[in-house]
Amino acid sequence: MELYKSFIKHIDVNIIYCLIPIILTLFFIDLFFKNRFETKKTLNLVCWVIIIYTSITWTVYLIGMAINPDEYAFVNRATGPYAVSYWIMLLSALLLPFTLLIKKLASKYWYVLLVLFAMKSGIFLERFIIIITSFHRDYLPINGNFKLENEDSELIDIFLYAIGMIFLQGILITILTLIIFEIIKRKKAQYSS
Repeated sequence: MELYKSFIKHIDVNIIYCLIPIILTLFFIDLFFKNRFETKKTLNLVCWVIIIYTSITWTVYLIGMAINPDEYAFVNRATGPYAVSYWIMLLSALLLPFTLLIKKLASKYWYVLLVLFAMKSGIFLERFIIIITSFHRDYLPINGNFKLENEDSELIDIFLYAIGMIFLQGILITILTLIIFEIIKRKKAQYSS
């Protein structure tokens, strides 16, 4: 299970978190360079990455609940005070990505973007709560003194740096994928002629 958690963490950080910038980059490339690049094939690849990731996550989640139900707090969360929110996050993370099997929906940039936001809504909500809580912690003493004003700006700088790195990584992944599809297209055209 530790190997799976390590693998999923690397996939999350290097691919899944970057999917939103990837979709946005594909959209703008398709908008500015109409039918010049293989953006639809790249979007299709992204959809399949989402579907495979969701399938693996769902399978491991169900196996984990069957083998070690104490490690998964499903019953407490599914029936507690935040049950509605939990069910919405769970269903949007486990069922909504499979709607990308419908080709008409999977070919729309905005729908894929909606699926991505819904898939990771729990993570986004968690990070939002952490950031908001850190802004409103001025009642906590630090080393016997009250919090300094520049700590909030340091937190914002770290947060913006992380978002910037995710966007940069997503843009680079998109460009590399488009280059690979362009090379494949040229090789096919070269062999067919």
